[in-house]
Amino acid sequence: MNRPKPSTLATLAASPVTWLVVLVLLFSLAGPAQAKTYGAIEQQRIDKIFPQADAISGPEGQFKVRTLSAKGVVIGYVFQSLDVVDIPAYSGKPINTQVILDPAGVIRDAYVLEHHEPILLIGIPEAKLHDFTARYSGINVKQRVVVGRSSDSQAVTVDAVAGATVTAMVVNEVIMRAAHEVAVSLKLIEDKASTAQRIALVRSDLFEPASWAQLTGNGAVRRLHLTRGQVDEAFKGTEAEGVEVAGPGQGDETFIDLYVADLNAPSIGRNLLGEAQYRVLMQGLKPGEQAIAVLGRGLFSFKGSGYVRGGIFDRVQLRQFGNVISFRDMDHQRLYDLFAEGMPEFDEMSLFIVRPQAKFDPGSAWTLELLVRRQTGPVSGTFTSFELPYQMPEAYLERPLPTAAEQAAIDEANRPMWLTIWYQKQFQILVLGAALAVLTVILFLQDSLARRPRLLHWVRRGYLLFTVVFIGWYALGQLSVVNVLTFVHALFQQFRWELFLTDPLIFMLWVFTAASILLWGRGVFCGWLCPFGALQELINEAARKLKVRQFELPFAVHERLWAIKYLILLGLFGLSLESMATAERFAEVEPFKTAITLHFDRQWWFVAYALALLVINIFTRKVYCRYVCPLGAALAIPSKFRLFDWLKRRKECGDPCQLCAKECEIQAIHPDGHINANECHYCLDCQMTWHNDHKCPPLINKRKKRNKAAPTTGQLIPVVQVAVPE
Repeated sequence: MNRPKPSTLATLAASPVTWLVVLVLLFSLAGPAQAKTYGAIEQQRIDKIFPQADAISGPEGQFKVRTLSAKGVVIGYVFQSLDVVDIPAYSGKPINTQVILDPAGVIRDAYVLEHHEPILLIGIPEAKLHDFTARYSGINVKQRVVVGRSSDSQAVTVDAVAGATVTAMVVNEVIMRAAHEVAVSLKLIEDKASTAQRIALVRSDLFEPASWAQLTGNGAVRRLHLTRGQVDEAFKGTEAEGVEVAGPGQGDETFIDLYVADLNAPSIGRNLLGEAQYRVLMQGLKPGEQAIAVLGRGLFSFKGSGYVRGGIFDRVQLRQFGNVISFRDMDHQRLYDLFAEGMPEFDEMSLFIVRPQAKFDPGSAWTLELLVRRQTGPVSGTFTSFELPYQMPEAYLERPLPTAAEQAAIDEANRPMWLTIWYQKQFQILVLGAALAVLTVILFLQDSLARRPRLLHWVRRGYLLFTVVFIGWYALGQLSVVNVLTFVHALFQQFRWELFLTDPLIFMLWVFTAASILLWGRGVFCGWLCPFGALQELINEAARKLKVRQFELPFAVHERLWAIKYLILLGLFGLSLESMATAERFAEVEPFKTAITLHFDRQWWFVAYALALLVINIFTRKVYCRYVCPLGAALAIPSKFRLFDWLKRRKECGDPCQLCAKECEIQAIHPDGHINANECHYCLDCQMTWHNDHKCPPLINKRKKRNKAAPTTGQLIPVVQVAVPE
């Protein structure tokens, strides 16, 4: 008795898979929304790290850095990475991170303010991401930080976020590069963009006459001017507040007007000292020594009296690369006459010698620190330092070519992040590359293998196991419909290859999948390279071995349920046009994150959804792949343009023979015998039947006819003996 076909709407409504989809989408929407109140979060982090901060400046400079102060003393700097670097993450959008530095160039806090990473929007709890960034506290911006292991014993290693290695690498790059750029701009550290700067030499062959105005104008002579009011402000909130303060109307009075210069360069030293005095100075310097001129006028003496008592100057010192260089009386000479045209008169003029053991680099930035002390007791006092940064003009320097090791360090520093990731994942890349090469051979030799069904079955089982264990659970190479949406959006927006190169395994799988679609159709990925699909197939095969009863839907119902995955894909694409973040949340209809990427380690409702699909798969093979998977639907669309039809069929297929259609475990063969390439998973079972002359009915008939028509070679013919009369 023929029953009427159910309507498509009724079929969808009655389908348990449809209800599962609805439930998981509702659970997805119930997840926590991404916080957008960046100002509030910023202040909370500052209060946590520097609770003593009583003043925060506005955004300043190229990188919009805010300065944190406590009682007039700078205690830190805060900025957002998006104002410094623009590095696309796996989602194609940058990750914005707030970083707090202290004046020594040490990271005190790193906190992700905004991201669009699909694996973190729903899959991995954001607490794990914040735990990851918390590990950067205490790391100096000059240090090299590597996610995972490193052969560099000097590098700081941090463990990646499980299931989000690429995102962790991007966050690492964002934090360290942004922090380094800001620290360099603030003169907290030297700029190591070129290691060759460390070995710069002062050009002794270059001399250009210059006046005082020219020397101060080009930075050969640098100045620090402090008023009494500025110094009083620096001591506010300390024990010395109120000690030696300026009287009424004295706040603008000059406390000290300080100048500094490196005299080794002839264009500086000869213009200041004169020809004779400069020649005597250079003859007296030993190799590697530098002569620093310090000139001052005003109420405060930069020399003080400490060097008389103990031989050490207690008011001035140099700092470079974090090293402090102090001066003793033997390092000091008085300057009596300076000859630069237009220079003012000074109360004090001194020359300090930096000795070779200080490893001073004249080509890199350094700072003269002026220490101001105020007495708070008979023997106690409080210090405040003021900085006078100095950088010799580049024209006065000669930078030799870097050595091979230095050039390697420069190349590594300038290497794109995606290339660094490829270097770090060499083992996984090699293994996956070999596996894809093996699969290519299997596909090209499919006819030869199909004639050996036992061999092909074991080859396929082994490959599916490799796909689940290595590609899926180990390398996290599970493709997703989110990748498709990201690619489509990138085509119509600002396309950047580095966006797709940041995960080498995903990139390799996509390239291979694109090529295989043109040659064989979507079935190569869905049947061989999808970890979740492979997991379903292995589970179902085990169930069949255990004689678990299998259920199949009538073909009329089955082909109507195909539409579900296309409707889901269309809905996700529409949502992505409005909000990619919303589409990523609805894309949780894919159980891939739960079963493959996160190894079932997440909220119970996601685990229940994934397990429900696997349980249904025990009784009906690959239900999710056939009816729900939006990724499969997306891959089926370009499959229309495949170049070849490798799967062989006969004119008897479908009429009268229905063997392959009945045996196809995902019902991709229509009753009329043709294979629906949009639904085929390229398992090659039908090809094994096609080549088997003991199983394929048309071949069996041909074999029988051939045997009947064959000559009876070797058959004994009876001999009849006739008696002949003699």
